[in-house]
Amino acid sequence: MQWNLVLEDGTRYGGAPFGAFRAVAGEVVFATGMTGYVETLTDPSYRGQILVLTYPLQGNYGVARVRTAAFESPKIQVQGLVVVSVTHAPSHHASERSLPAWLTDENVPGLQGVDTRDLTMRLRQHGTMRGWLLPAGLDGSALEEAKRAAHVCPTADLARLVAPLETSFVEAGERTVLFVDSGGKEGIVRELLRRRVSVLRAPFHANLVRLAGERSVDGIVLGNGPGDPKDLPDYVGQVRTLTTLGLPILGVCLGSQILALAAGGETYKLRYGHRSQNQPVRDLATGRCFVTSQNHGYAVRSETLPYDFVPWFINLNDGTNEGLRHRTLPIRAVQFHPEGAPGPEDTRWLFDDFCADIGMERPA
Repeated sequence: MQWNLVLEDGTRYGGAPFGAFRAVAGEVVFATGMTGYVETLTDPSYRGQILVLTYPLQGNYGVARVRTAAFESPKIQVQGLVVVSVTHAPSHHASERSLPAWLTDENVPGLQGVDTRDLTMRLRQHGTMRGWLLPAGLDGSALEEAKRAAHVCPTADLARLVAPLETSFVEAGERTVLFVDSGGKEGIVRELLRRRVSVLRAPFHANLVRLAGERSVDGIVLGNGPGDPKDLPDYVGQVRTLTTLGLPILGVCLGSQILALAAGGETYKLRYGHRSQNQPVRDLATGRCFVTSQNHGYAVRSETLPYDFVPWFINLNDGTNEGLRHRTLPIRAVQFHPEGAPGPEDTRWLFDDFCADIGMERPA
């Protein structure tokens, strides 16, 4: 049996299906990490996307049946998965099922045997584009009908699909942080709890200003999430008000874009995004360089930031903005993932700095 990945420019990549036998549509993106497929597939920032993993062998250490620290959300978030080769016989002491079995359990289709090098080069040259996972042999009207019938994830409301329905609270210490969840990774919450910070977790569409006041929070973390930040004007408006409360604020990934929009800056879509575990960035304040984990398709235009905000980090591959900070207030954000799940831990000190801003002692 053969299936195809069909791109909107008409290009087709054939392969053998695995996981669920289900036609889907989504934005086709690529990620270059050598490991970390569990963390990657459960990252809510990938909601609505068909993910291409460039490392040729996937699934070799299997998947646990219960949620572990590798899970960034309760389930697989991607629309579909495209790889060169997937193993059906993983080898790891904690493995309880294969990657194909996991995809089957969660009704997510996969395609193997694809020349992901050629596919990635096409996406780099022409930019991210729409695609479909469909049975092979379809042409003309049959192909168009299959495209229309393929499962589509709504693109304008992705953050609502992955945000929690209700507010929750985990007590871990005397200081409390409001974690604004628009599809936030569990790794961010774990970093806060590890530093003995209590976490009030709220969906981005809740009344954030009221929550911050009623619960007397000590700081605010704006989490990551999928989609275009410009699709969330109400969230941007709430963050604009939050910046006037005098509380320390840390934005991560989408949170950085939301903070920039709230400050009056602009965002734009990258040609093919940053999705890897080896993105080099430079701290413009100190000149130090760090290796970071990233997953984003949009970026901030540094030149549009108002006077009160300055660029903080830049990407050393393409010069794009990787963070911003207020000149005088403890309000800052980074485009990369300091929790590094999966990926490097070079920038976890950002959580230490944030905890110092809310009045906690730095770790020894």
